[in-house]
Amino acid sequence: MEHAEKPPPAALTIAGSDSGGAAGLQADLRTFLTCGVHGLVAVTAVTVQNTLGVHDRSDVPARIVAGQIEAVAADMPVGAAKTGMLASADIIAAVAAACDEAGIGRDQPIPFVVDPVAASMHGHPLFDEAGLTALRAELLPRATVLTPNLDEVRLLTGIEVTGRAGMRAAAAALHALGPRAVLVKAGHLMDEQDCVDLFYDGETVTELPGPRFRTPHTHGAGDAMASALTAGLARGMTPVEAARFGKWYVTEAVRHSYPMGAKVGPVSAFWRLEPEPGTAGS
Repeated sequence: MEHAEKPPPAALTIAGSDSGGAAGLQADLRTFLTCGVHGLVAVTAVTVQNTLGVHDRSDVPARIVAGQIEAVAADMPVGAAKTGMLASADIIAAVAAACDEAGIGRDQPIPFVVDPVAASMHGHPLFDEAGLTALRAELLPRATVLTPNLDEVRLLTGIEVTGRAGMRAAAAALHALGPRAVLVKAGHLMDEQDCVDLFYDGETVTELPGPRFRTPHTHGAGDAMASALTAGLARGMTPVEAARFGKWYVTEAVRHSYPMGAKVGPVSAFWRLEPEPGTAGS
């Protein structure tokens, strides 16, 4: 008997696995779910990590990464895709080719969010220089939206952002590398009272203000914002609408973050599972 229910939108994450469950594809999938989007996965690496650090890592062969993208895109209606940790220049090249074949990219039917994860939150580098070069050359020109934090801005452009004024110059420099739009995240500007991210599409600068919470528990915040943005694109939002949605989502995720383990705990998705006031079960 045919099931009559309409399927939800689907989004693909191309990312590494976090054994601590706070970041990486685990963060992407729970964000997709709580944003009403079915999650698809291409695993790029398996990390051995907890709140104390990254202890080991095994990269998935590039052909397997590409094969995962090809398999899901050939069978399922991918509404948007995003990257996380891509681990090596070989994997980046394979992802770029597979996304071209699947119609994923800034000039393709399926929007593409590039989250240039270049270092773990513990400071462990996730790319060598060849990987950074490949990221600039292969993925940034294919991005619908690029979502770097300030450490990643420095690695990609050499610009050291120390205040909100420098974010505009950073966004312009990143946009010149090829993405359709750039979302520069201000979470690392700890001296700023508020957390004001900046979205730039080559013409218009849009500030995305939000409160800054004085909590140590922010593991997975960048992943949550990028994957909420991706979910918004999969649901038909424009890039700037999706950026606003991602900012709203990560603000609440950090607001409701919680301790887990010995050090930095994760941002939360549980707040999205609570019933609305006045509904059954509340």
